[in-house]
Amino acid sequence: MRKGVQKLYTDVASTYELINHLATFGLDIHWRQKAARDIAPISGKLWLDVCCGTGEMSRNLARRASIGTRIYSVDFSQAMIAHAKQKPYDQKVFFALADVGCLPFLEETFDLVTIAFSTRNLNLTDIELKNHLREFHRVLKPHGRFLNLETSQPSLRLLRKIFHFYIQKIVAPMGAIISGSRSGYKYLAYTIPRFYDSDAFSGLLHETGFTEVQSQSLLFGIAAIHSAVKQAKSNQVT
Repeated sequence: MRKGVQKLYTDVASTYELINHLATFGLDIHWRQKAARDIAPISGKLWLDVCCGTGEMSRNLARRASIGTRIYSVDFSQAMIAHAKQKPYDQKVFFALADVGCLPFLEETFDLVTIAFSTRNLNLTDIELKNHLREFHRVLKPHGRFLNLETSQPSLRLLRKIFHFYIQKIVAPMGAIISGSRSGYKYLAYTIPRFYDSDAFSGLLHETGFTEVQSQSLLFGIAAIHSAVKQAKSNQVT
């Protein structure tokens, strides 16, 4: 990821969770819980949470993991990881500083790869986002699962306009005041309206080798959960 984005997330690490909860009226908490609850029972024993931030998704996964599950959580911000390490975890979680564009793991390592509310930061260009998705695909075992929780685009034009107005005129100024980082939340207001809708992101997953792609819209489409599977080698897309 770009160094500028890394600095932004380092600057807002101490207030990141609070602002997310305020901006979504606490719905982001429930969305992470739902994503972890749905994927955990069918996902093996070795998990990877990329762009883990302050560890909210990792903690939800740990709460639902069976005994013996190992969770590796990586982020590019040491400040974010420092906050994540302060949380209690029901299963063993290993933290590492890493660039998700070049993960420090061998091919076919994990049963599950997750990412929550960070995919839009990888959307620098379509090509770069696809390369990141291929990297997630690389480290998954055959039949391994990928889960993506991210903002999306409401299908109704009026609702989409209201959503974008709320992000730009309410969330961005509030985030800037609370965090002290105007540039951080200006960036947020830029990325959310430009991210894919649910169908378009499903298409990207298919293009990067995933199959069995499923999506669930949340709150009229302002966010979405996508899940997908890596096929066995004999059937993988090349």
